Amino acid sequence: MEAYKHEPTLDYSKEDNKQAMEAALKQVEADFGKDYDLKIGGQSVTTDQKITSVNPARKDQVVGYVSKANQEHAEQAMQAALRAYESWRKWEPRHRAEILLKAAAIVKRRKHEFSATMVLEAGKPWKEADGDTSEAIDFMEYYARQMIRLSEPQEMLSETGFEHNELYYKPMGVGIVIPPWNFPFAIMCGTTVSSIVTGNTVLLKPASNTPVVAAKLYEVLKEAGLPDGVVNFVPGSGSEVGDYLVDHPKTRFISFTGSRDVGTRIFERAAKVQEGQQWLKRVVAEMGGKDTVVVDSEADLDIAAESIVYAAYGYAGQKCSACSRAVVHEDVYDEVLRKSIDLAKALSVGEPKDANYMGPVIDKGAFDKIAGYIEIGKEEGELVHGGKVDDSKGYFVEPTIFSGLKPNDRLMQEEIFGPVIAFCKVKDFEEAIEVANNTDYALTGSLISNNRQHIARAHRDFDVGNLYINRGCTGSVVGYHPFGGFKMSGTDAKAGSPDYLKNFLEAKTYTESY
Repeated sequence: MEAYKHEPTLDYSKEDNKQAMEAALKQVEADFGKDYDLKIGGQSVTTDQKITSVNPARKDQVVGYVSKANQEHAEQAMQAALRAYESWRKWEPRHRAEILLKAAAIVKRRKHEFSATMVLEAGKPWKEADGDTSEAIDFMEYYARQMIRLSEPQEMLSETGFEHNELYYKPMGVGIVIPPWNFPFAIMCGTTVSSIVTGNTVLLKPASNTPVVAAKLYEVLKEAGLPDGVVNFVPGSGSEVGDYLVDHPKTRFISFTGSRDVGTRIFERAAKVQEGQQWLKRVVAEMGGKDTVVVDSEADLDIAAESIVYAAYGYAGQKCSACSRAVVHEDVYDEVLRKSIDLAKALSVGEPKDANYMGPVIDKGAFDKIAGYIEIGKEEGELVHGGKVDDSKGYFVEPTIFSGLKPNDRLMQEEIFGPVIAFCKVKDFEEAIEVANNTDYALTGSLISNNRQHIARAHRDFDVGNLYINRGCTGSVVGYHPFGGFKMSGTDAKAGSPDYLKNFLEAKTYTESY
């Protein structure tokens, strides 16, 4: 097996890539309005109630109708997963890993199709969609190799000549996978395949905004040879299906990515031991961020502005790692602000299908929330760029910049999850680190500086799970930048790391005396 390598992203300035994406978009559009069934124990189940997936750039376009599970379906899927677990857990880890490698190869052949699906279902610009697909491939490739590595018994110390000791990892049981809509393929795929390559079976409850791309992953896994019942596709409401499965006494773990409110609610519910439950449920949660780019007085100001703007507006700021705060030294504040405004003005906003840099936000709820924060920003600071919103056709928000924010203002403290940057001026580096650390979140952050003492200080004291120097705070790569944060950003599970699969395994010690 070759060593793991990151799946390269595509250059759409090349005519062949551009034409391939345009053809894929037409292919996906031709499937608009298609029905997608539940998948329980390998069987298709059609329900009367549907989740309607809508193109957020064109509210009148229905991407697909997805059958909606209820509690009865959830229970059927749980029983199917329990039955499948009894055989799946006995598979050789290498054979489970080979299914992931085959699935990755299938996705590589269908790469443009998956990216086009996200352009239309999630409103992702071409580059962002391609990065999402590449990351999904990376998760399959990387976790397959990591499972093979972890499958070897770990030799332990022993009393020489008297006993043999080893430690090895075993699967846990049935898990619930609840992924987000903002990385509808990458995170959904990564949380699913990490759970199954370790020998567990899962119930996949995709985000209601983006269930079609999740249905396509199920197709790929089945084509790759995944046995029936190992993954059960059960889209449904969080209050009905989600709560039922989180509470279920047979649920062994929950893998969740989403908002802080939902994540803490899941954490609380999972902590209650139900009648018949024989374990403490494990929760792996990634819950968001309020991410800061710090710029000191000795920074390259062009790099600073680029790092702020592109980390803030990639996918309209709808990333838990997106820059939403720029904390800038007073000596360079005005120039960094001016350069950032100039870059923001140059960004094209419109339908992502037409290769615009920035598309819509995901839905009406997000649109209204972001519009509300823009009004709050007008009270707390000065609107220096953008601020216009338009939901007449799709859910569009201009790249927006506010200056003059104070550290404890709401725009500096609360997760907006949209294309809004708050600029805050500080008098020295000490204050910059203090402001950077003054939120409930600690996911990603960047320092733009040429001062080695400042870089060393940030290394030690900038309290984030992923710290970047002289680059933006988004764009982690599987196997290169293990991803996860502290505080209310989640359980710091570090997706894409050598340790990540251990979240879905139990360690067992074997001792034999001679």
